[in-house]
Amino acid sequence: MNELNKYSKTVTQDETQPAAQAMLYGIGLTENDFKKAQVGICSMGYDGNTCNMHLNDLAKIVKQGVWQNDLVGLIFNTIGISDGISNGTDGMRYSLASREIIADSIEAVVGGFYYDGIIAVPGCDKNMPGSIIAMARLNRPSIMVYGGTIAPGCYDGKDLNIVSAFEALGEKISGKISEEDFKGVIQNSCPGAGACGGMYTANTMASAIEALGMSLPFSSSNPALSDDKKNECVNAGKFIKILLEKNILPSDIMTRDAFENAITLVMAFGGSTNAVIHLIAMAKAIGVKISIADFQTISDRVPVLADFKPSGKYLMQDLHNVGGTPAVMKYLLQKGFLNGNCLTVTGKTIEENLCDVKELDFNAQKIILPIELPIKKTGHIQILYGNLADKGAVAKISGKEGEKFTGPARVFDGEQKLIEGISVGRVKPGDVVVIKNEGPIGAPGMPEMLKPTSAIIGAGLGKSVALITDGRFSGGTHGFVVGHITPEAHVGGLLAFVKDDDIIEIDIEKKSINLKVSDEEIIKRKQNWNFPELKVKKGVLFKYALSVKDASEGCTTDEK
Repeated sequence: MNELNKYSKTVTQDETQPAAQAMLYGIGLTENDFKKAQVGICSMGYDGNTCNMHLNDLAKIVKQGVWQNDLVGLIFNTIGISDGISNGTDGMRYSLASREIIADSIEAVVGGFYYDGIIAVPGCDKNMPGSIIAMARLNRPSIMVYGGTIAPGCYDGKDLNIVSAFEALGEKISGKISEEDFKGVIQNSCPGAGACGGMYTANTMASAIEALGMSLPFSSSNPALSDDKKNECVNAGKFIKILLEKNILPSDIMTRDAFENAITLVMAFGGSTNAVIHLIAMAKAIGVKISIADFQTISDRVPVLADFKPSGKYLMQDLHNVGGTPAVMKYLLQKGFLNGNCLTVTGKTIEENLCDVKELDFNAQKIILPIELPIKKTGHIQILYGNLADKGAVAKISGKEGEKFTGPARVFDGEQKLIEGISVGRVKPGDVVVIKNEGPIGAPGMPEMLKPTSAIIGAGLGKSVALITDGRFSGGTHGFVVGHITPEAHVGGLLAFVKDDDIIEIDIEKKSINLKVSDEEIIKRKQNWNFPELKVKKGVLFKYALSVKDASEGCTTDEK
């Protein structure tokens, strides 16, 4: 067995597996190829959305790079669910569940064929944590190549992105824009291939995974259709060979310190609250203990430095033009916020990777601000507890919404009811909008509430109402919002018993979220409550609802 492949159990090297050898001769491998390490290249490409439409082409470039480095590269595919397309529909219930399907399918293919290494090419949100979870379970040399960010759209002289389309709905409902302008925004928000351009969940997770060490430097900020992205794809072959030669495994890279680096970059970038669920699940898969409390600890010491959409001005492509993610990581390392000794998929440490990276020029760019003049002095992700959230809730507070909100509840059983409520003027300034039964079991699938929050913003209520839910939020969400409320309503969490006009108090400084109703009244409301039936009786969502852990535990499905 050759030195490069000494850890392999690939069936082609086993003479007792003649059928396997015959089939691989059939696909065109030669006897000499059987001496090489085999790399499974997993593409999440499909025609149906901008995030993923180009991934099969990128996977082919990755394959070329693998073969150029005297390895065998074999492409296979797994699924993707577009959050942008499914948001606001029942299809969104499949989004978070798709993370597990992606992880399971990659594990099954790579485990079944015992490929020596893995290169995953993901695009939309759940593609990335799904890929990393699979790599962690399999624990063999692995690299993630992010599909890259989309370019901004343009209509009527204004830059657009996917959230522009959702907010245009609220503007249309409230009569602020014409039907013609509404269509103009919709038709021009997404100009081509690439994942949502702001610091939404895709770019958040890509950045976090780069800081984690599982993708090559610049991967998260290289635009989808750039030459830099194509070069990254080719270079993945060189680096997977290094990982195979040195037997560097995900467990060597994804350490506790590496996850703290990832969380730190999420805070500095003002990233999506979905990172909480995904990073906890990724850490579990590799055997590292990360809890929601760790997010609060890091949030307390890391400022928000990036002026990214949805609450700011800039898109990921703008960062690419001024130095990309490594420039920000170098600055954070210099300021003592990152652990530079963590190993990465280059075979080098974070500090070694950043050694020759050009430093940020704070006079030439305003996307990333200096530590002394942050967007927010502490992190935007806040973990809240109280009688409404015994096991915690996740707030996204950019600093523009204030630190406290108290108001009467306006309760909606699911997000569709809220859209109807906005249309008829049921939501008033000062309200705390409550969307219940959207949790991992209750929905099932814990859908994102991007359509409701965007409609609220578009209707001009973004600065005057708060929104709380046991569902999730898109990375594109902004405003005074609290999600991931645990326990969820479906399992008897207090959210199930909130009524219209109950007073709800959210205090970010105290890290609290409470229903201001007496204990006696709460007991009375609970007396006749019974565990409701699941909304589904079979299929993927039924299996998901039966096995999923709650949001505070990462919504994993492979634990007792």
